[in-house]
Parts: sequence; structure tokens; C-alpha cells
Amino acid sequence: MSTFWHWYIIVLTVGSLIVTAWFLVWSSKLRVQSTKEEDGSETTGHVWDGDLRELNNPLPRWWLGLFWITIVFSVGYLILYPGLGRWDGVLDWSQEKQYRQEMETAREAFEARFAELAAMDLEQLAVNDRAVEMGRNLYAHNCSTCHGSDARGATGYPNLADDHWIWGSAPQQVYQTILGGRRAAMPAFGEALGEQGVTRTAVYVQQLAGKPVDAAMAAAGRQQYQQVCAACHGAEGKGNPVLGAPDLTAGVYTYGGDLDTIRATIRSGRNGVMPAQEGLIGETRTRLVTAYILSMQDRFAAESADDASAEGQRTEAP
Repeated sequence: MSTFWHWYIIVLTVGSLIVTAWFLVWSSKLRVQSTKEEDGSETTGHVWDGDLRELNNPLPRWWLGLFWITIVFSVGYLILYPGLGRWDGVLDWSQEKQYRQEMETAREAFEARFAELAAMDLEQLAVNDRAVEMGRNLYAHNCSTCHGSDARGATGYPNLADDHWIWGSAPQQVYQTILGGRRAAMPAFGEALGEQGVTRTAVYVQQLAGKPVDAAMAAAGRQQYQQVCAACHGAEGKGNPVLGAPDLTAGVYTYGGDLDTIRATIRSGRNGVMPAQEGLIGETRTRLVTAYILSMQDRFAAESADDASAEGQRTEAP
């Protein structure tokens, strides 16, 4: 805060208190001419509508006393707390200091609660009910806005509850994704391929995922895919977790798998950003969120196995 604004606030604040106190003293000594009526009341002599008289009744002393109490309270507050420019107050209190103290208290309480889990690795945390519950709460507060309350994702945000991972599904890979964030960059190839080339390549990408497509167009798109896409996604379209290049054979798409959306992706590119959580929730909480996400992977694997078993039973049934 500059010196000008420092003194501006002081003069304005102190001046307001002085003027208010002076007004109270002045108004308490002010005497208004009054007229004694037959019923013993005093009026100012003003009459409206023939019979509406203005009485001369001063404020009750207790009411006037409240104004003085307010002024005294204001003076005491400005001495103890910040309120006069750069003055920090006798107590040296600030919202920022209080926030830091509360956050430190919360951190110590959390660390004490987490102490028995701290020595566990990520795989152990993922099967620990208490750790998973804590991770679920942290996920709801910090991750659900983008990935959804059920972690199923949305357009532009990956599904965290399946087994398809762009940057790798190993516990340490998931942890690093959350802790340090990720930045994916899909280059735009519209100018290099032309509109026809974009369409052919998109059709070939659909073929990689096993979708029924025009075979001739897919064959034409394969050559262009090998020229501009294979460097990242691989010759067979299996992807590369090191580069964050998705597996195109899985049929799982962050931005959509219909032909128009794939064409838009190839033509204009994509730029996805996963914010780093280290500065927001720290390493300890990141491990718990990782544990929760890993636990969902385990549930997904179990559900997939159950579905496969049920499908097999239906197939074998006469």
C-alpha cells in the first residue's frame, strides 16, 4: 500500500469517528423550541392535516449510549486490529496468518491420522479401506469437477474407472500423473494432409479400433497414418505412454470416437492439460487419491471378469 493511500485511509477513518462523536455531542445539546399543550405534551408547533402534531421527544439515553459504545468499540478495534492503512494492530493479527495457522493445525491433524498408513506402498494403500475412504473424500473435493463424481470422466476428461490409461496404469505412473500433472499435445495435421487426407486417416483410425468402415478409404488412410501418426501412436496404433499417445486400437476416446470428432482431432489437434496437484494437496494426499483410483481399477478388473464369466455361461447354456 502506497503512502498516499495509507494516510488517506487513516484520515478518512479517524475523521469519520471524530465527526460522528462531535455530531452526538452537538445534537445532545441542541434545544428545539417547543410548545406546551393542554395534555402536558411538548410539540414543535408543526401541525399537518389539521390534527397531526410533531412531538418534541428526545432520544432515550440508553439509545444514545449505544452510539457512544459503538464509537468506543471502533477505536478499540482499530488499535488492536489492522484497519488504519499499513497499521497491523497491537495484536499483529491478519487473515493470512490466521489462515496459515488453521491450515498448519489441519495439516498436523491429518498427518497424525495418516501416520499409520504412511509406511504403506501404493498397492497396499489401494486395498486399505481407511486409505481408500480418505482418498475418495479428497477426490471428491479436488478431482470430481473434471472427472465426475463417479470418475467416469466426460468429453475431454479421461475415464479413471476403466483400464485404459494414456500415461500408463502402473501405480507409480498414476501417482506421477496426479502429483506433477500432464500436458498432452496432439499436433494439427489439417494443412499437411488436406481435407481428404484427414478423412481417410480418420477412417483408418476407426478401423484400428475394429469399427466397420469403407475398406478402400481405410487402405488409403493407412499410408498417411504411417507418415504422420505412427511416430507417436506406433505403426500398429498401440500408443506410447511415455509420450501420452493413446492406444487407438482400444476404441476409447477422450474427445469422442465418431468420424466427425476424429476428423476434428486430426485436423486441428488437441491440447489437454492435467494440472499438477503437488502444490494444491501435497504428496501425502496425492498418495491417498492414487490409492482410491487404483482401487477403482481393481473393481473394474473384477467387474470385467464377472461380466466375462456371465457371458461365457450364457454362451454355453443350451
